[in-house]
Amino acid sequence: MPRLSTQCAEGTSARTEASQQPLSPQQHPLDPLTPEEIQSAVSILRQQQSITREWRFATIQLQEPDRRWMSTWTPGMAWDRQAFVVLLDRSSGSTYEAVVSLTRQQVCSWKPIPGVQPALMDDEVYECDRLLKEDPDFLAALARRGIQDVNLVMVDYWTVGHFGIPEEQGQRLVRGLCFLRAEPCDNGYARPIEGLNPWIDLNRMQVVKIEDRGIWPLPPESCNFDELFFKDFRRDLKPLEITQPQGVSFQVQGHHIRWQKWDLRISFNPREGLVLHQVGYEDQGSPESGEQSRVRPILYRASVAEMVVPYGDPREPHVRKNAFDVGEYAIGMQANSLQLGCDCLGEIYYFDAHLHTNSGEPMLLKNAVCMHEEDFGILWKHSDWRTERAQVRRSRRLVISFFTTVGNYDYGFFWYFYQDGTIEFEAKLTGIINTCATLPGEEPEFGTLVAPQLSGLNHQHFFTVRLDMAVDGEQNSLYEVHSEALPLGPDNPHGNAFRAQSTLLKTEQEAAQTVDPLQGRYWKIVNPQRRNRLGQAVGYKLLPGENVQLLAHPNSWLYRRAGYLANHLWATPYHPEEKFPAGDYPNQHPGGEGLVKWTQANRAIENTELVLWYSFGCNHLPRPEDWPVMPVSYIGFMLKPVGFFDRNPALDVPPSPPKTKGCCGSSSN
Repeated sequence: MPRLSTQCAEGTSARTEASQQPLSPQQHPLDPLTPEEIQSAVSILRQQQSITREWRFATIQLQEPDRRWMSTWTPGMAWDRQAFVVLLDRSSGSTYEAVVSLTRQQVCSWKPIPGVQPALMDDEVYECDRLLKEDPDFLAALARRGIQDVNLVMVDYWTVGHFGIPEEQGQRLVRGLCFLRAEPCDNGYARPIEGLNPWIDLNRMQVVKIEDRGIWPLPPESCNFDELFFKDFRRDLKPLEITQPQGVSFQVQGHHIRWQKWDLRISFNPREGLVLHQVGYEDQGSPESGEQSRVRPILYRASVAEMVVPYGDPREPHVRKNAFDVGEYAIGMQANSLQLGCDCLGEIYYFDAHLHTNSGEPMLLKNAVCMHEEDFGILWKHSDWRTERAQVRRSRRLVISFFTTVGNYDYGFFWYFYQDGTIEFEAKLTGIINTCATLPGEEPEFGTLVAPQLSGLNHQHFFTVRLDMAVDGEQNSLYEVHSEALPLGPDNPHGNAFRAQSTLLKTEQEAAQTVDPLQGRYWKIVNPQRRNRLGQAVGYKLLPGENVQLLAHPNSWLYRRAGYLANHLWATPYHPEEKFPAGDYPNQHPGGEGLVKWTQANRAIENTELVLWYSFGCNHLPRPEDWPVMPVSYIGFMLKPVGFFDRNPALDVPPSPPKTKGCCGSSSN
């Protein structure tokens, strides 16, 4: 979803120019760029290429080393530290990619990328706001509606997608959706200015046209949720304190994290936001196997590679609402500074993110990533009535998360690590639903009436997570597994038998799969070269959660651009250039790139460096309870060990200490 272009007057920006305090030298090839390295990359490009102040830096981030090279790297080994940069020449409308060697202080790759548009940039949004406030046609359209104070007009700028219209091609365009506030911190989404949409050419920074489909009445109600507008809060909520008197159980060194046998690294970049690297679990081995304790790899890399939010209203202007939030808006650049509102509870550890302005200056985002521990109920339990002994262990999980605000919606991305070797990803959806005005007495066909003359539009949310698997090593294979009942017969005389059916998926086309909850379908990633003590190939399974299918018609432009959503699962052999399922530049692109294109080769995926692409989504048919701000909705999936360990790896979690107030802390009678 596109960003909100203006801030509340009383708000303070959490994005500041990076401090000049020297940082410790990089110790690992996967650590994100420092402010000094961002400055160095920009300086080298300005010196060695014809870059003027009119150019815009869409992306400056680490050029991650190749996975195969990383498998050979050891601490102390020298490497060529590099930055990857995407630039836009506004004068020509041309996009360029550069790779800059920070070690050798030179541009080692410079190439134009014809016919593409980088993601929408913050500088462009602010320029659009200034432009519209002085545009006579826009001001005249507002005046016809009786709106005199343009400073109370709130505009969200949406990329225009691709609809095969020739005159839209070759231009870098956005279209504005307009709303009216009553005061600076008012919820503008309560009053859409229906029928008014300015179009702006971002390179020329000119208003291309003002779409005016007639004057609609503004919805009558103010629907605010900011505490500024509340006087009476519920008074029966008692304090709930979470304390860790002996401190946290995790250790952090730079971007390296250790917790409860988990070992991993994290980074943060402008497009994907939070990225996990080299995730492993320290296995103590077993007396039977005779193995020494070692960190066993599970994931080489994991990130949210794309998000698609298509809307289901066929009328203008809503038919164009289909946002590719990662590729068109860069969720890392829209990430929240958690110093402006505490999203986590307990003993918190924060990681800052070093991003950049579109003019190439380093920019510090304080507290971009939150990490903490949570109690998560029962880990395992058994009561033996014969011995009158009960054994119970409480579960604890490590939470690593960040929030991003893309226009009206807020998304939280949470990675959970459990003591039993399970990894869970959960997206938390909140913020404000997309709205449009309706006529008095009108019942919306493609939405829900959430307030008088205000409709929340039907839409879907799809998240695609890229998982570079490394289950106990680099060579992995993929199986589809489902449960099936046996037919009645000699092998099943009483009709109760069922079994798991496992099928090896040998090629990319075989691995293009959809969920099937009625048969309990999941996908198992195994390492055929590694066996547990029972002789089984060690593995992890991808266990789907809630999911739906893309409802756009296969002939629609949206389907062509997001064709990979035809399947929930894809698998590809690792390739360093294959990063994003909709392609590198989905903004205004006609489609056909990314997964749909790569997998036409139908490459072999057996016993290889396996990359999984899992898409999961939900239908959001808004309800009145989603207004004016939406309670969090949850969606995600799990990676669970299956034969990876010889037994329950959480047997050694100690019992909880006795309570002083009786069983489970309750007062004794």
